[in-house]
Amino acid sequence: MITALIMPLLMPLAVPALVRWAAPRLRPPTAMWGLTATACVLAGSWLAALGGLLLAGTLTVTPVGHLGHMIYPLNVAPAVIAYPVTALTVGTLAVCANAMTRSALWQLRDYRTALERLRDAPSAGDLSILDQPEADAYAFPGNPGRIVVTSGMLRTLEGPEREALFAHERAHLAGRHHYFLVAADLATRCLPGMNELRDAIALAIERVADEAAARAVGDRDLTARAIGRAALAGAADRPSRPFFAAGASGGPVPQRVKALLQPTITPHRLAAAAVGLLLATSAATGAAASTGLVSLHHHVEVAQGETPDA
Repeated sequence: MITALIMPLLMPLAVPALVRWAAPRLRPPTAMWGLTATACVLAGSWLAALGGLLLAGTLTVTPVGHLGHMIYPLNVAPAVIAYPVTALTVGTLAVCANAMTRSALWQLRDYRTALERLRDAPSAGDLSILDQPEADAYAFPGNPGRIVVTSGMLRTLEGPEREALFAHERAHLAGRHHYFLVAADLATRCLPGMNELRDAIALAIERVADEAAARAVGDRDLTARAIGRAALAGAADRPSRPFFAAGASGGPVPQRVKALLQPTITPHRLAAAAVGLLLATSAATGAAASTGLVSLHHHVEVAQGETPDA
């Protein structure tokens, strides 16, 4: 049982190498869905494993075991191991909860700040214009969602480039990419060393919007030029906005521009293997966590006398 619960805690150590190998070999939509699902499964398994270890450790304490109606000792690990593991688990869960809570509060604060800034902004259809010299443009989720662009960005781009930029932001809204960004942010806050996975998800999301914009305007070169100029103009400090309000200048722009300048996206010959590896990693991690929790439940039943013959 303990081994099964420890495996989901070790699996994230292999994720950076997995992401570096798999992400470049996937089409942008596949990468967006696959990497986000992997992050969520890893985070869920990580938290479930920690919860199982915490429960197993606390139930070895006799007073707590009595509260759980146990008539036999919970035989999962010696006290010399169970107690330190329990203390470490409590600390880890506290760090995870703190990181996720702080991130959620920051995003909520930035969302409210951006929403307040938009209240008096002139609008035309789904477009809201902020009279600010900083060059910025992003997709602001809501009901309905809006494309937010500053006057500084409008002055930076020419007419056709603006259309490509707006098509990019509309793709973010239509694809509800803010949900992927929120999931990626919260999931990777739980896991150690997962900034690379979060960055890969953000890049995949931008690539999906890039391709949608190129199809909408019918010109990949124009889209690449618009994104490049928007990124260069927006390199200075931008008005605060939430992380999940995706903008055209996000991610490694040179890599995105290079991809757009290619005539078509050809699937990598190892794409199927990359997808299979992501699925196998998620499945193995989830299965290990589930196996550990089922085993723990069985041990608890035995300690409660419900299955004395087990």
